[in-house]
Amino acid sequence: MSIEKVWSSRLLAGVAVLVAMHVLSDLTIIASFAQLLMAGFLILRWTRFSSMARLLALACVAVSFIALWRLPSPWRVLHEAAGGFVFLAAFMTALALLRLPAYRSRLIHRCGQSLLKQPPSWRYPMLSLGSTLFGIVLNFGVLNLFMSMINSANTLGSAQGRVWLQQVRHQRMLLATLRGFTLAPLVSPLGIGVAVVLGNLESLTWAELFPYLLGSAIVLFMLGWACDQIAGPRSRSSVMLSERPSLMPLVAFSMLLLALVMLVFTIAAGLSLRLPQAVLIGVPLGAWLWLAWQCRGIGYAGVGAANALFVRRLHDVLGGIGNEVVALGSSAYLGYLSVALLDPAQLEVIASLLVSLGSWLPILALLSIVVTAQVGVNPIISVTFLTSMVAQVGLEGVSLPLLAAAMLVGWSLTMVSSPFTAAMMIMTRFTGLTAGQIGLRWNGAYMTASLTTAALLFRLVS
Repeated sequence: MSIEKVWSSRLLAGVAVLVAMHVLSDLTIIASFAQLLMAGFLILRWTRFSSMARLLALACVAVSFIALWRLPSPWRVLHEAAGGFVFLAAFMTALALLRLPAYRSRLIHRCGQSLLKQPPSWRYPMLSLGSTLFGIVLNFGVLNLFMSMINSANTLGSAQGRVWLQQVRHQRMLLATLRGFTLAPLVSPLGIGVAVVLGNLESLTWAELFPYLLGSAIVLFMLGWACDQIAGPRSRSSVMLSERPSLMPLVAFSMLLLALVMLVFTIAAGLSLRLPQAVLIGVPLGAWLWLAWQCRGIGYAGVGAANALFVRRLHDVLGGIGNEVVALGSSAYLGYLSVALLDPAQLEVIASLLVSLGSWLPILALLSIVVTAQVGVNPIISVTFLTSMVAQVGLEGVSLPLLAAAMLVGWSLTMVSSPFTAAMMIMTRFTGLTAGQIGLRWNGAYMTASLTTAALLFRLVS
């Protein structure tokens, strides 16, 4: 293992610890030190970042110079923007720690096998739901895990030598995985999207937002299942009936996720923290407890072994998330500064425009996020821009939970259509297909149905 990877992982872990300390103490010096460590991480890992990550980081530098030139008090604004950068970096680091006990878990392996062996009529809904649940813990790692399992299970022998059946199964299982993964940000309070929305809209709570998100996720899930049934093979005689495996591993895994979420909510209530802030403390603690439970037979209730594994494997877990950290942090940084660079007259014009849109605003926000993502604007930039704008101008007569839900639905749909999202990049690398083939040919009908239905429902609710 390279010294560079070791030290960069330590710097990233240090950022996460300092941000958690800042959340608890609210000391400015701690936030400044976290930003200093983040700068060290960026410098140390610069040559290892992808071209897209480096481009985003350079864009942050360019916009920072513009802020220094145009703003009357630039350093305060830059400090706040950098605070958003390091917060999302710490958030991503906290979520990544869940991968350590997850990849060692026999329960997850049993869940994967149970999902893949479902009968054809149940394969899509179970894979989609499983990908949603696994995505809460593994984030983008679930795509690599599920696609590897699909390739192993979907052999020519399992299709009785029929190549066409193997190809159809491959496409349907991959789409179930991708569409299910994109629902995770809607139903999970631990997601990046929820952190961005609740972080910028401080008057909004998870309890107000969740009913809209849950309803949207159910609608998108049913649309995906319907599209799968329509696109599937018409002949059922060619598919062998198989015994449906037990879903008890999936039930046990759901209980584990529920315990993790309840731990985060308990910390949020006990320490009077916002939900995204509680994630920084609750998720690493939950990951450590899960690891200690796995090692409980070694001695001292697994505490010593869990500590040793955390120290030894920390570099493996954090060494591969640099691009995601830069992409998320830079997008939040750019989104915040883009609002700060608007002068009061421009803000007044935009505020008037948003208010005049009224009940049409959620639909237009959804469509703008999806459309701009197709030309390379990461949804975190557009969502950060929109939520920061709403937080500054205030919108009377517009349902804030409905507007936030529309933004997150738009974010979810970009992940199955935009060639610039991490999910689509992983899919193209794994399948060898282009983003256009997956986003337009495979998902075209699903996107059309989802956008139309979402626009109609948001308009009716408005």
